[in-house]
Amino acid sequence: MIRDTSSQDAVVNAAPAAKSKRVAIAIGALVALLAAGAMLYSTWSGSSGSVNANRLRIAEVSRGTLVRDAAVNGRIVAAVSPTLYSKAPSTVTLKVAAGDTVKRGQVLAVLESPDLSDALKREQSSYQQLEAEVARQQILARKQKLLAQRDADTAEIDRLSAQRTLERYQAVANDGIIAKIDFQKAKDALNSAEIRARHAAKAAALENDDVGLALKTKVNELDRQRLSMANAQRRVDELTVRAPVDGFIGTLSVQDRSIVAANTALMTLVDLSRLEVELEVPESYVADMGLGMTAEIDIGGHKASGKLSALSPEVVKNQVLARVRFDGAQPTGLRQSQRVTARLLIEEKPNVVLLPRGPFVESEGGRFAYVMQGSIAVRTPVTLGATSVSAVEILSGLKPGDKVVIAGTDTFENAARVSINK
Repeated sequence: MIRDTSSQDAVVNAAPAAKSKRVAIAIGALVALLAAGAMLYSTWSGSSGSVNANRLRIAEVSRGTLVRDAAVNGRIVAAVSPTLYSKAPSTVTLKVAAGDTVKRGQVLAVLESPDLSDALKREQSSYQQLEAEVARQQILARKQKLLAQRDADTAEIDRLSAQRTLERYQAVANDGIIAKIDFQKAKDALNSAEIRARHAAKAAALENDDVGLALKTKVNELDRQRLSMANAQRRVDELTVRAPVDGFIGTLSVQDRSIVAANTALMTLVDLSRLEVELEVPESYVADMGLGMTAEIDIGGHKASGKLSALSPEVVKNQVLARVRFDGAQPTGLRQSQRVTARLLIEEKPNVVLLPRGPFVESEGGRFAYVMQGSIAVRTPVTLGATSVSAVEILSGLKPGDKVVIAGTDTFENAARVSINK
């Protein structure tokens, strides 16, 4: 049997110094544990509750450029979308259907209006009658001119005859062949012939003016009748409704072969070659908006830029309609009434204190924010400035580097301090 070594073991007592060292370490650890517990207790007792950090969104305050913008919804509309109307009470015969593609000048509908057709026939008849009267007046004017000229020429011949008679009497007057009284009669006859010749010439000129004025009056009547007939013809031509632009038929407002009153909407034509974006802008942004403002349009994931071209003066349901015209070439594949989103770029503010935007902006009117101090969220008064879709300007209460709870504070119930559990 083999003997063990128990007989060789001996009990060794620890030195007093080593034993006291172990006791000091144990006491120090206990004190540290108690201090940490006291700190945790004081922190917990100073907060109104605790919230899991996974339910919150925390962002850091920074400094940068704030692009003030507004995110709005809108739809694609046609820049040119004329509505065609009936010009008179008539019966409508449609030549197209809704959705048909049409070309400019194509016949879309034919209106039947007996009143306008009869009015045109009356105007044409009156025009033909006046045309005949003008032709008759022209003949009469020439005839009267000829008669007046004949009288003037006859008077001139009589004057020449009297002048020659006087010249013959003068040639023999000195020889005593004719009586002096006959010589005086010849002189009187010449004077009388000269007077008649002058009056006949003036009468011929006046007659020419008179017949010219009468002819001009008839011609003016004919011109007025021509304009009246052209107006009646235009109204009859408008009974044939033609497409003013290339496009397609958007809506039909009447049925085929229906009877409509004057100024009744017949159909709407949509020109897809020129499209714009109609935006619904909250009225709170309208004061900062102006024509020419840049807009970024998101069309099914594709970005396009445009300029604000029109702004409605009317507020409807707290919104104002605005029109945006595309910059450069129009994007392809657009459809009428297609829904889009847009971002209106109002202004840029460089070198400002920024914080990502969250529900805290709307909470309590944006007057308070919860700032992280360790694991405690402390309710802090803040002053907000300009806001954008993604960020908000901080005027006071926060500094760059601060961490702020921007989402999830609805569970804090406006507590002054809230413990955040990791």
